[in-house]
Amino acid sequence: MNSIDSLTTPTDCAGWQSLAQQLGFEGRAYVNGQYQWAVSSETFVCLSPIDGRELTSVASCDVADAELAVDAARKAFESGIWSQLAPADRKAVLLRFAELIEKHGDELALLETLDMGKPVSHARTVDVPATVRAIRWTAEAIDKVYGELAATPYNQIGMISREPVGVVAAIVPWNFPMIMASWKIAPALATGNSVILKPSEKSPLTAIRLAALATEAGIPPGVFNVLPGYGHTVGKALALHMDVDCLVFTGSTNVAKQLMIYAGQSNMKRVYLEAGGKSPNIVFANAPDLKKAAAEAATAIAFNQGEVCTAGSRLLVEESIRVEFVGLIREALKTWRPGHPLDPATTCGAIVDQAQLDRIIEYIGVGQSEGARLVEGGGRMMEETGGLYVQPAVFDGVRNDMRIASEEIFGPVLSVIGFTTAEEAIAIANDSIFGLAAAVWTSDLNTAHKVARALRAGSVWINHYDGGDMTAPFGGFKQSGNGRDKSLHAFDKYTELKATWLMLE
Repeated sequence: MNSIDSLTTPTDCAGWQSLAQQLGFEGRAYVNGQYQWAVSSETFVCLSPIDGRELTSVASCDVADAELAVDAARKAFESGIWSQLAPADRKAVLLRFAELIEKHGDELALLETLDMGKPVSHARTVDVPATVRAIRWTAEAIDKVYGELAATPYNQIGMISREPVGVVAAIVPWNFPMIMASWKIAPALATGNSVILKPSEKSPLTAIRLAALATEAGIPPGVFNVLPGYGHTVGKALALHMDVDCLVFTGSTNVAKQLMIYAGQSNMKRVYLEAGGKSPNIVFANAPDLKKAAAEAATAIAFNQGEVCTAGSRLLVEESIRVEFVGLIREALKTWRPGHPLDPATTCGAIVDQAQLDRIIEYIGVGQSEGARLVEGGGRMMEETGGLYVQPAVFDGVRNDMRIASEEIFGPVLSVIGFTTAEEAIAIANDSIFGLAAAVWTSDLNTAHKVARALRAGSVWINHYDGGDMTAPFGGFKQSGNGRDKSLHAFDKYTELKATWLMLE
């Protein structure tokens, strides 16, 4: 494929389109330090949701490919070429990896946009820097994590140390392909494991490209492998493999449950899951700035076309301001109309594929049939382009038991639910199988803390939405999963604790 360094980032749609014409596509799997087609020679077509055009053919990996990748990963791990490398030396390689991602930022952003439809301005200013930041932060942390000494009698020494778990399989989603991959591969690699990355079949291109950059950075053959393909084939094969020690996943709750079953049916591999969400965004009448709250609520449902696990899809508004606030939301959404993803001015891009678009349109119909009032958007747009676009939708008069309020849509569909007291807001917010994230808007410090403590969610944001950085853990309660990405807590997933006890003579 053609490699593009980030020397002159385009500033207009024509510039990005010109760059796209120079771009080549790699569709092969990456195993043991080299690109190769699937053992079966099977492929699938990678289509761009921007205009429906075929980008390339991608290797459709299966059981045989999983066997090759796991064998390569195990041999690399047992050899100690990476697992026994000094943490400071692994850090240096990962920092070089981050540098190469930054250097090829335009290329990776373009791949991300063409593959899954997000605005290139977001891919370039959000996805690429966040990926670089995740790898750099994790690399810098790894040689600063110490073991422990137990409180022992004078003639005994109890040492508590961390060791890499072994072979890690990471299955990541299609909505933030690079970011989600970096949250998993960075700590897994930093702690000395060998990794097999299984990107979504809906957006595999950046993961495939990252493999070559990892090798260029100095990660040895077999330590980082990429297997594109379907979840029910190669994903299942990795989950059932007896020599995979740890399985990490971000995606739907239903798939997460199935992966737990596969782990139990095989070798009791450790399984860490970040699953769905139906996050409540709670706005009290005394919010410090209603216009700001409305602007962030619009962003919370429309950013990345609503294809976000933490999307603020349930907007709980105090009844005394509900009508006013819905008006502010509708006004704020005017800046989130779909446009061509390669236009830097575009804020809302294309839906990832036809199946996901059909799902969103179906839910909009369900909301209307259940009696909710569609007050904004919800229609197809730009159909003449051959692409997949939908206008962000707002439903008012929603009850929490409606499907649009209880089921994850993964699209720009907002459900507005009224409440009258803090207790009622808490009850509505917690009445969900999910518990990924939540937000509270209020100028009353007491209310902010009481509500935040009562919410059953892994992340709670006060007077803003979707905050945090690499220093804070990310993950959910209930059926939003277990385990945590980001922060030093992420190392817990990829290491085993060993107790070594020494008796002194």
